[in-house]
Amino acid sequence: MTTRSFSQVDVFAPEPMTGNPVAVVHDASGMDDEQMAAFARWTNLSETTFLLPPRDPGADYRLRIFTPARELPFAGHPTLGSAHAWLERGGLPAAGDVVVQECGIGLVEVRRDGDRLAFRAPELLRSGPLAADVLDQVVASLRITPDAVLASSWADNGPGWLGVLLTSAEDVLALEPDFAVMGDLKVGVIGPYADSGDRPADFEVRAFVPSLAVPEDPVTGSLNASLARWLVDAGLAPTSYAVRQGTALGRRGDVRISSDEQGALWVGGECRTLVSGTLRV
Repeated sequence: MTTRSFSQVDVFAPEPMTGNPVAVVHDASGMDDEQMAAFARWTNLSETTFLLPPRDPGADYRLRIFTPARELPFAGHPTLGSAHAWLERGGLPAAGDVVVQECGIGLVEVRRDGDRLAFRAPELLRSGPLAADVLDQVVASLRITPDAVLASSWADNGPGWLGVLLTSAEDVLALEPDFAVMGDLKVGVIGPYADSGDRPADFEVRAFVPSLAVPEDPVTGSLNASLARWLVDAGLAPTSYAVRQGTALGRRGDVRISSDEQGALWVGGECRTLVSGTLRV
């Protein structure tokens, strides 16, 4: 039995217990695939991560990301939460203020953005229009009519996302999906808030993943990164905007999309360690 440091970090959280938690195992060297998968099933969080020495000389650490059902090549809130935990435990980035994470899709940069951490949105692995039968399945699973969809597209940066733009945030919040019809699809839905002084954000987002143990993810970095890639490139969203996610689940996830001088998109949020301890397996 080996003892390892453990953190549980609340990500995209403006206050404690308002974001999406990720379990982080420090120095996971020596853990095999089955041990990692078993621990991820046991935590029963949307993701559990394992910090390892890098294989790529350009990385500060390597990260493996597990849901209760499978391993992911990339995920957003685990990236930010793991970078936060690594820094909090004394990690020193080789590139100054930029942490370089190695994961299944390659190298991902994480930087400080004021009080937030932000990761550089990776390139999409799949983009373009949905086939007619896929769009029909999405519409039926969301229990909406086809004319309620303003736009749709594949927007996959690793987990398999597709995106759907609705008319308003209120329409997004009113959704009551049929997960049996949705099947293996991973559906991200976004809609704008009305332009008023008291709106909580520019957009409301929901992430539906019935094939995983958690059918609706509270706050999703990878989805927001992929939606930003799609919507900004298509001229459907500005290069900087704020997202509220998790409202339907009693959360208040705060996700910030921004761009830099080179046109790269960054996905940021506040991270808070709520649990620190040790893991014995």
